[in-house]
Amino acid sequence: MDVLQGSIDVRELLSTQDVEESSPLSAPDLHLLIDRLQIRSLHIKQKVKDYILSHQTEFSQIFSTCSDSISNTEEISTDLANVVQLLSNNGIDIEIRDASKEICSVRRDLKEKKELLSLAKIVVNLVERLKVVKENLKGGELINAAESLRDLKKDLLIHDDDRRRVVFKLSIEKMKDVELHMVLRAMEVAGVLDYGLAKVADLTVKYIIIPTVNDECNFHLVEELLPTSENMDEAILSLVASSSDFKDESANIYSRLIQVINFIHKTVCFQNGRWMTCFGRLTWPRISDLVISEFLSKAVPDDASKVTELQKIIELTTEFEATLKDLMFISATDRKDEKLSSFVQNIEVHFAARKKKEILANARNSLLLFDSSNPSDYTIKLPSSKAREVAGIISEKPASLLFLPERCIISKAGDFSDVCLSSARVAMEFYHAARDALFLYEAIMLVKLEKQLDNVTQIAALVHNDCLFLALEVLGLAFEYRPDFPNCIKEQAVFVDIAARFHQMADDLLQKQIQLVCLNLEKAVDGADGFQNTHQLQQFESAKSSIDQVVFILEKVRSIWEPLFLQSNYKSSMSSVLDFVLSIITKDILLLDDMAAEETLQLQRLIYLTLENLSSVFESVISVNEKEDSQDVATPDLLDVLIPSLCKLRKLADLLDMSLKTIIASWECGELVSRGFTPSEVENFIKAIFTDSPLRKECLWKIESVSLYRKN
Repeated sequence: MDVLQGSIDVRELLSTQDVEESSPLSAPDLHLLIDRLQIRSLHIKQKVKDYILSHQTEFSQIFSTCSDSISNTEEISTDLANVVQLLSNNGIDIEIRDASKEICSVRRDLKEKKELLSLAKIVVNLVERLKVVKENLKGGELINAAESLRDLKKDLLIHDDDRRRVVFKLSIEKMKDVELHMVLRAMEVAGVLDYGLAKVADLTVKYIIIPTVNDECNFHLVEELLPTSENMDEAILSLVASSSDFKDESANIYSRLIQVINFIHKTVCFQNGRWMTCFGRLTWPRISDLVISEFLSKAVPDDASKVTELQKIIELTTEFEATLKDLMFISATDRKDEKLSSFVQNIEVHFAARKKKEILANARNSLLLFDSSNPSDYTIKLPSSKAREVAGIISEKPASLLFLPERCIISKAGDFSDVCLSSARVAMEFYHAARDALFLYEAIMLVKLEKQLDNVTQIAALVHNDCLFLALEVLGLAFEYRPDFPNCIKEQAVFVDIAARFHQMADDLLQKQIQLVCLNLEKAVDGADGFQNTHQLQQFESAKSSIDQVVFILEKVRSIWEPLFLQSNYKSSMSSVLDFVLSIITKDILLLDDMAAEETLQLQRLIYLTLENLSSVFESVISVNEKEDSQDVATPDLLDVLIPSLCKLRKLADLLDMSLKTIIASWECGELVSRGFTPSEVENFIKAIFTDSPLRKECLWKIESVSLYRKN
């Protein structure tokens, strides 16, 4: 059966084997192919028949096995149908199903009743225990009631996170008076002392601590005891207005606070250390924050020379916290409770933090007040268009760039060498302030000036210069100010990450400006309609209008870029823009497929007009140190290096009035290749200008030969 395997190659059936796949077959070949295919078909049929006859026994066994399988399947189906019929006639299956459902229902009801019975027992037990608590409360046994309530709380699995405030009034029938000491002890046993003292703590802070800390207050504290028996029944702390207009010194705030806390220690907490600690835990965070905001923060000096005057306040603060530790109002071991001491000990950092806020505020205001409507205020006021060639004329605005021998116009610059005279901690804060100020520039300016940055404007050029200046400036900070840096931050003050970031921003802005200009130039060149049919007046005027539009755009870009950009950036950017637009013009002219003699003259005229109108732009591209003193115009050779498509366009203008032999001679000597012409461009140019002739064919053959020779 190998004849059935694989595919039949039709070409083998033909008389000739060298027939191409794409070539059509002749009628005799088709008749021959049909005959041979019929013969091949008969041959295949005979092979199949012989194969079946030779394996007749095997095929008979296969068919017999299939027949037996079908018979067995029918017998099984009949038996299964009989069983199903037997079950359907007898109702025993329905009875079994109903009995099973009833058993499950009874078991479920029994389980639910057992669970309800257990729950009822638990509820009865809880009610009995609550009755005991109630009886203890009525009898004045608050401590026993609190202990029972605590055990009940554990059994009910009530956690502190699940508590909800419940306010209720409790009347005690068998006791006329209940001592505060007993109430506090009962709350401690019940684990609700924090809740019980929270209201007292809030009222104390609101009506006593806040007026005490306020340095504008004009009163003094008076303690009043009203004993009615052997035990003290009533204690009053009053705020009595002072008769004089004299205001207490700021340091006296500590003495008034100690008087208040001593009063609480004696009359509220009954000199119990645990209760005093609990009360302090509820009030100290707010008291310390009030002291810092109302007193210590106002004592932070405005001048670094006045930092030493805070020594007295530091001593008073240390003594105040030591007294609170003795009263167990704050922890003697937890450093977190020493907030006031930590604040005054770090007074330099707070001074630096205030200065940091001022720096960032000033930076933010400077950025927000930047007037983008008058960018001319930031350009160099030059007396003439050739002022770049005049030595010694430098505006006050240009800023020197580290690592570059040039200057550029930026929005604003400043010096902060005086910051290096600060202490280490202050200097570190100023370091972070400098980083944050740089990030502010990125966050504000790029968003505020988004519309201007999306167009070719002086603002975009100015922001590019800012980013470039900042990138180079921060990169050189470690070198410029290293002798003045405190030793501890010489290795920590690093701006390399920001420098790379701003350098990338400057490159992105510059590339975006170039892309925008190229896009505008491409639209202007598109108006020339490929420079077709320029021998017609209307088409020539349209092409000339497009050229004028290109010149206008480039002159406008020059007026924006030249006064602001670095000379190197201006040269590279303008060169790339000129190369782009000149290459488009050259490409469009070379793509013309048919040019009349008059049309070549008009195209040559347009090219010369373009180069003439752009002469001032070409001249601006040449740097001062790249010009000879005796030259008043741009050097062609240097321009050809900066703008490769310029020499190609000039050569194209020459080719438009050259003879065919001269063009071929230029190609053979390699001049056209050096100007950027490709073989296909030269061939298309010759076909567009010269009519078909033996000489043209010979010239085209020479171009192909030379190009093949150069490839090899």
